[in-house]
Amino acid sequence: MPIETTPNIWHNGQLIPWEKAQIHVMSHVIHYGSSVFEGIRAYTQPTGAGIFRLREHMQRLIYSAKIYRMPIDYTLDQLCDAVINVVEANGVAPCYIRPIAFRGYGEIGVSPLKSPVEVYIANFPWGKYVAGNDGADVCISSWNRLAPNTMPSLAKAGANYMNSQLIRMEADANGYVEGIALDRNGYLSEGSGENLFLVRDGVLYTTPLANSVLNGITRDSILVLARQMGIPVVEQTLPRELLYICDEAFFTGTAAEVSHLRSVDRIMIADGKMGPITTALHKAFFDIVNGNAPDRYNWLTPVTVASKA
Repeated sequence: MPIETTPNIWHNGQLIPWEKAQIHVMSHVIHYGSSVFEGIRAYTQPTGAGIFRLREHMQRLIYSAKIYRMPIDYTLDQLCDAVINVVEANGVAPCYIRPIAFRGYGEIGVSPLKSPVEVYIANFPWGKYVAGNDGADVCISSWNRLAPNTMPSLAKAGANYMNSQLIRMEADANGYVEGIALDRNGYLSEGSGENLFLVRDGVLYTTPLANSVLNGITRDSILVLARQMGIPVVEQTLPRELLYICDEAFFTGTAAEVSHLRSVDRIMIADGKMGPITTALHKAFFDIVNGNAPDRYNWLTPVTVASKA
């Protein structure tokens, strides 16, 4: 899906034109993948627009940078204000927001410590990420998620997504919308860029963070909604074959939002339709972000936009 440009990108404290947001070919990030980033959505509502769980996203960016010993010279409040600034300056909502911090042009070599840290924030219109209005047809990937103590799965780092690219390209090549990776022990982990949930006998299951999954913010939101709705929730190690015999399954993520799965490895999940628990959670999530229900968890940061994408 091509990116629609917007007028401004935030760079190290100031707005610059989109076309000026360039880096040198010898930047450390190009050679060694030394970046951390976030994906955030802003939604339109009857009274304006709101950025979904802004502080949690930017706090995760700070934590990801800390894990990789990458100093960011901005506070959480300053980063949140920068996101609001760029969204309002560009006047585009709904939109996808991409904050990124990376090692720039400094010294070549694996050690990144003499390369400066650059921070950019962009936003642009972006639609549905997981294709399939009637549910996504996905597969189990031949590529596993990274084993513990190899790459930190709690950091949302650019280098980690080389693994995600292999998962997604393999799925695309074999005619699937997305791939699901297993962990090093052969248990369910997550999609290339999504957390995974399944339902069996009225219980909502999801893979625990110990199974090499990202601590997804939409994942957390669904857990909050499910518990508030009285849906039993279990976080535990899940075998691959449970996907074949579950009653419902769905992805969550900033890009994927809440996307139900129709089949896995060409085995239909129940009747292939969005099941009642997925439907209830899907509705509860979108009612809040679209302003059709009260924002009782204070998940939305209001922004003012001059135009709608």
